[in-house]
Amino acid sequence: MTTTKTPADVRPAWRWTEALILPIGPAAVALLRYLLPYNTTDDVPTIVHKIIGNLDRSSLILWLAYIAILTLVPGAYAVGRLTRRRTPWLTGVALLLVIPGYLSLPWTASSDAFTWSAGTAGLDPAAITRAADVTHGSMNVAGAVFVIGHVVGTILLGIAMWRSHIVARWAALAVTVSQPIHFIAAVIVSSHTLDLIGWGLQAAGFAAVGWAILRMPNDEWQLP
Repeated sequence: MTTTKTPADVRPAWRWTEALILPIGPAAVALLRYLLPYNTTDDVPTIVHKIIGNLDRSSLILWLAYIAILTLVPGAYAVGRLTRRRTPWLTGVALLLVIPGYLSLPWTASSDAFTWSAGTAGLDPAAITRAADVTHGSMNVAGAVFVIGHVVGTILLGIAMWRSHIVARWAALAVTVSQPIHFIAAVIVSSHTLDLIGWGLQAAGFAAVGWAILRMPNDEWQLP
């Protein structure tokens, strides 16, 4: 007699994985923005000077950026996986904006990686500044995609969370206002503390989605 072995149910492991990943990306960016040795509005010579003058902190910034790069897209997808059941179109537009925005992050962070490497190697700061000031056109496009994508896309994702009722209202509101706060902190008032609050709100809202996933029965989260 031939017996058929029932495949192991891996859904609990996937639920735990998604729940743990969800807040990591925004939290990493929150720390990154708080510890950043320069302001986003600084000119290139000032940014180069501040990175070279804070090589250890800049190295930590690059590690945090790498962590964010690995986790931001899976986190956004996990949120969209739940909100699309009740708000499919809104979720689709949100992910169409936010995922390309997050995928553009490595290209926008490449300038800091170059400056850190050149500064660590002891190259002349004036030469580093001249090189850092020459950017490829794709970096400018990536910057625009990142800014528009992650700001507008996160707002729409927060609204989708509100309308789909997957989490408490506070969590949806936290995600909705997180990136406008970040934009104000990065572009208008140059406040690293306010930036920490903005991205921290997104991390808290995403953590609430993770908790909702953990509380969800396997069959509701995904069919066998």
